[in-house]
Amino acid sequence: MQESRDNQPKYTASELENLLQEQFPQEAGLCYLNHAAVSPWPKVTSEAISNFAQENCTSGALHYPRWMAQEQELRSKLARLLNLSGHHEVALAKSTSEALSIIAYGLNWQAGDEIVISNHEFPSNRIVWESLADQGVTVIEADFTCDDPLQALASKITTKTRLVSVSTVQYASGIRLNCDALGKLCREHDVMLCLDAIQSLGAFPLDQQRVRADFIVGDGHKWMMAAEGLALLYVAQKHLNTLKLNQFGWHMVKHKGDYDRHAWEPSEDATRFECGSPNMLGTYALNASLGLLLDIGIDQVSALLEQKVSYLIEKLMQIPELTILSPQEAASRGGIVTFRLDQTDHKTLYQKLMQAKVVCAHRGGGIRFSPGFYTSY
Repeated sequence: MQESRDNQPKYTASELENLLQEQFPQEAGLCYLNHAAVSPWPKVTSEAISNFAQENCTSGALHYPRWMAQEQELRSKLARLLNLSGHHEVALAKSTSEALSIIAYGLNWQAGDEIVISNHEFPSNRIVWESLADQGVTVIEADFTCDDPLQALASKITTKTRLVSVSTVQYASGIRLNCDALGKLCREHDVMLCLDAIQSLGAFPLDQQRVRADFIVGDGHKWMMAAEGLALLYVAQKHLNTLKLNQFGWHMVKHKGDYDRHAWEPSEDATRFECGSPNMLGTYALNASLGLLLDIGIDQVSALLEQKVSYLIEKLMQIPELTILSPQEAASRGGIVTFRLDQTDHKTLYQKLMQAKVVCAHRGGGIRFSPGFYTSY
């Protein structure tokens, strides 16, 4: 699939509608509102995996160099997604949690160091930092139950702060941060910035040339619409050689494939953080899904998703005694709409919705809906 190289829409409205109907042939009666958990695959991804499975069945690894080309193609697409100049800062991890752990245990901490997170973070972006307590590191939580999350983060930054680690979009509330402003804030205070972008990559633009984060992580099975088990790990150039390595193997060395060489040194790019065999199934899936997203254009994907979220909020607000817990302003919200109903057992409501094939989640004190950009009205 040819990728669009500019911000102009590649498809007319009718062409795009036909493309989305072709790529998301979901079963009758299904209302899929759970992209913040696990996204359905587009048809192009299903076909890529089916073809790869057939190739494995009939010819094994005969075409292994072609597999490696897919891996490099994926790195290039991830770099493009972040608006990077190249893919040397892009590594592939097994999950967001692994990527965060590589960062947490690669940095050189001193007793008394502080890490600022929010009180809305998914456990992956809290537990890993709390695990550093035995090194004298303290986790400080900014309260996001306020009108200005960015100011809440700023209020917790002190001379002891080494790192701010926060989700670009909060998994339960759906709060979306202004990452450009957050990057500027961290630079002004000379602290590192780690973005857990799992709830925004593939849904909203993230321009690393503007944000200038130190680290960006995000799994591919949510808004990037691919398989579980493969995640982005972005490490800024200035940290590539200083982030301590804690995993070692054949894949992270400079002279990959030279198995007779006894002397070794880590790769000079971000593949130094990939110790073992790549997840080729995940690679084929994410490469195909990203190809579709980039072909359509992330700006257009984002605009379509915002339309679906606006429509959802409008309809939900017509229900008596319903309270929307997520931000309603477009600039402050992601693809997540969480709500609660007065005098309602939300666990029971969730079960009833799922039985009716309305795929959603029980999160954040209510019901979480997260439509796809392709979701029909």
